[in-house]
Amino acid sequence: MKYYTRIIEEEIGQKLQASGALLIKGPKSCGKTETAKQFAKSILQVDRDEQVPIVMSINPQILLQGESPRLIDEWQEQPKLWNYVRHEVDDRKKKAQFILTGSANPEEEIKLHSGAGRFTIVEMQTMSWQEMGYSSGEISLRALLHGEAINYSQNSLSIELIVERMVKGGWPALLNTSLHEAILLNRSYVDLLAEADMSRVSNVKRDSQKVRSLLRSLARNIATLVDNTTLKKDIKAIEDTDLSRPTIIDYLNALSQLMIFEEQPAFNTHIRSSNSLRKSPKRHFCDVSLAIAALKLDKNSLMNDLKYCGFLFESLVYHELKMYAKANDAEIFHYRDSSGLEVDAIIQQSGGIWAAFEVKLGIGMIDEAANNLLKFNKLIDEKKFTKPISLNIITGTGMSFTRPDGVNVISLASLGK
Repeated sequence: MKYYTRIIEEEIGQKLQASGALLIKGPKSCGKTETAKQFAKSILQVDRDEQVPIVMSINPQILLQGESPRLIDEWQEQPKLWNYVRHEVDDRKKKAQFILTGSANPEEEIKLHSGAGRFTIVEMQTMSWQEMGYSSGEISLRALLHGEAINYSQNSLSIELIVERMVKGGWPALLNTSLHEAILLNRSYVDLLAEADMSRVSNVKRDSQKVRSLLRSLARNIATLVDNTTLKKDIKAIEDTDLSRPTIIDYLNALSQLMIFEEQPAFNTHIRSSNSLRKSPKRHFCDVSLAIAALKLDKNSLMNDLKYCGFLFESLVYHELKMYAKANDAEIFHYRDSSGLEVDAIIQQSGGIWAAFEVKLGIGMIDEAANNLLKFNKLIDEKKFTKPISLNIITGTGMSFTRPDGVNVISLASLGK
């Protein structure tokens, strides 16, 4: 299978040279192993080698022997390996000794108390449009965060093509599959998540039907500020299933540990307004295709519900912006206040520079989105906080340009890191 260069490789290279061991974490099938292989000199595949459990019971040190960096793939299948790697790093006193990859987060106690000073961590996602060749990347987030002007460009995209790409998702193994095959495989991914993965993580038995009900509710409410009480009511009304709030919290934590479920935190800023800021996060899947698979939707059903497609597109753009933000030492937030004023995404660098983004699938709402951004910009209290360096609208249309009011309109097919 052809290997596609990943944006995260630069971060992997830097962190590997800064620490004795590097943990690459991300959802199952996002491409961790193949990317790690680009840096590794030897490999141990914990989930495939039948001798690993036997060696673990006799002499685990043998598993760490091999040319460095040594890749230990799916390390979480044998969690004790974490401590053996930690001790080996201490003994060797060298950088770039081990790369660990896994599709479940290590327990917080292990990660924080045993890995400090020895491990660096890289979070990997499914592929971005730029990585897959869907986007030219000619308008970079880096340029937008420097306040640079954008050039007019035309990258024509139809709604049908955008929907197809959302259905397939950013899974490396599905790049060259048919749409029908991708639908089947993504639905199987959700089935395995409900039937096996959710119970395997933390070794807690979870009800597969209730997992499916929760996944469907999260999918129906994707890219919104839905809270757990609302999820409970939604599941009861539509799924005719009772999930207690403690169960919902437990299941969401498990989905987070598997890196399937993500929260986009609220932006905390100073505004010249009596309106209070909303602090609830927006909720997303690690890849928008899983929301589509959880609801068993296809291209035709989505084309008949373009309003819902708008929410899916916003979640897709969140995925893209998050990846490009990480490549620019930045984080992604959202904004909403008690008046209902909302900004879909805020990208803020560690130095404080930030930019605001609205997301619109079609061109019909661009004027409204621009007015929304300009209204938001006026609310920023400059005595306490800097203004955003750029105001931007990400669209699914083909045209990218700067409006007379200074708001950039950017096609997703032009956006890059």
